[in-house]
Amino acid sequence: MPTARTQPFSPASSAGFGGFPEEALDFYEGLEADNSKTYWMDHREVYERAVRGPLQALLDELEPEFGAGKMFRPYRDVRFSADKTPYKTAAAAVVPSEDGTGSFYVQISARGLFVGAGCYHMSRDQLARYRAAVLQDGPGGELTGIGERLAGAGFEMHASDRLQRVPRGVDPAHPRADLLRYKGLAAMRDFGVERWLETPRCREAVADAWRAVAPLVGWLGRHVGPAEETEGDRRGRRS
Repeated sequence: MPTARTQPFSPASSAGFGGFPEEALDFYEGLEADNSKTYWMDHREVYERAVRGPLQALLDELEPEFGAGKMFRPYRDVRFSADKTPYKTAAAAVVPSEDGTGSFYVQISARGLFVGAGCYHMSRDQLARYRAAVLQDGPGGELTGIGERLAGAGFEMHASDRLQRVPRGVDPAHPRADLLRYKGLAAMRDFGVERWLETPRCREAVADAWRAVAPLVGWLGRHVGPAEETEGDRRGRRS
């Protein structure tokens, strides 16, 4: 299990992004084994220096091209969860797309780097527009092409939920039946633990991945758009 170093915290963002040190992965490996306040407090300095600092520095350097990012809090919301462990076992951040339809995403954990973009959960109105677009040959065919190119580049499609069957009223043999089953759409790439993770090259890996998935974000912006907040369905604002 990793132990905390005694040197004072020095924000990585002050010196630029140099990668995620191995200590960041060790920190989360230890947190997975002992997800407790005691472990967190004993290793808080490691989190600040090896995880939060580099992640903020990465966001700062990517901001001119992609926009301002925001890190998620490290604490879990356990109010409605059977799992009462207090801390998230990954550090993550998002950069909202320009029109607010989706976001670019980056995550670091004991398993390495995970990057992508899209709209992971769609509100009811977004989902209706998404399905209408997928059913049309023009935008639906365009999305199929985007998905194929992303799959060839090592991305996989993710969503908050996926139907077992196509939506009611849709022919199960529809050529885009698989896309119609998604209730959100985000393309993610799992880089795992690469040797360059500890170097500035990591920044280019994230930037290249976000550039690769930008066509999906653009498609979602044109055909789905941001959520319309309605009573009883406010989750779309958090997509």
